[in-house]
Order: sequence, then C-alpha cells, then structure tokens
Amino acid sequence: MATVNKSKESALKQVLVIRDDLNMRKGKMVAQGAHASQLAIMVCAERPLFEGWFKEWMAGAFTKICVRAKDEKELLEILNAAKSAGLPAALVTDSGFTEFKGVKTHTAVGIGPAPSALIDKVTGQLGLL
Repeated sequence: MATVNKSKESALKQVLVIRDDLNMRKGKMVAQGAHASQLAIMVCAERPLFEGWFKEWMAGAFTKICVRAKDEKELLEILNAAKSAGLPAALVTDSGFTEFKGVKTHTAVGIGPAPSALIDKVTGQLGLL
C-alpha cells in the first residue's frame, strides 16, 4: 500500500455513534458499531456521489472513531445532520431479539468514510466512547 501524505482535515475516517443510554453489553455494543460501519460503507459504495471517497477508503487505513450519543433523540439528530451535510450515513435498528425485550431499537449511526473535517462538523462535540 502506498503512503500518502494527507492533512488531518482531508484524511478519510468513519465515525460510529453509539447510544450511551441503553446500557448495552460490550459485545452488543461492538456488534452494533460493526453494523453501523458496514451499513455506512454500503451507502458510500452504492452512491456515485461518494465513489471517490469509497475508492480512497478501500485503499487506505480504515480509520474509525467511536463516540457516544446520550439518547435516541441525539442519535437521530446526528444522523439527520450528517445527511444534511451530504455525508454517507446509516442508522442501525436492532431487532430486539437478544436485548431490549423484543422492541426494535435505534442503537447506532455510522458516518463516512468521508474527510475528517466534514465529519467533525457533525460529530466533533460528541464524547469518545
């Protein structure tokens, strides 16, 4: 893999936003973050608008940052802000089979891959997980 000198602002990354209020088991939280990552990458791969980011991502370092949303309201606000900013983003809705007493529950959002500076405008205020 070739080394590319990019600024932090233009380097691609993905941010995974996980709800903090659900008190998920660690394994469940990791699985929900993985779902968010995969779904957001699929959004990026399927839309011509994001083709350049997708190709660069597939040749890169796969930088991921995990942050927390305090509740469902904040999670959905972040999702809407990401989409409004023109970023690839996806919502994970858990089926409720293993947790959440059978109730479908929004658990996570994946944003990117996209330039760090663009994602930071949407998620920069969120605390690390």
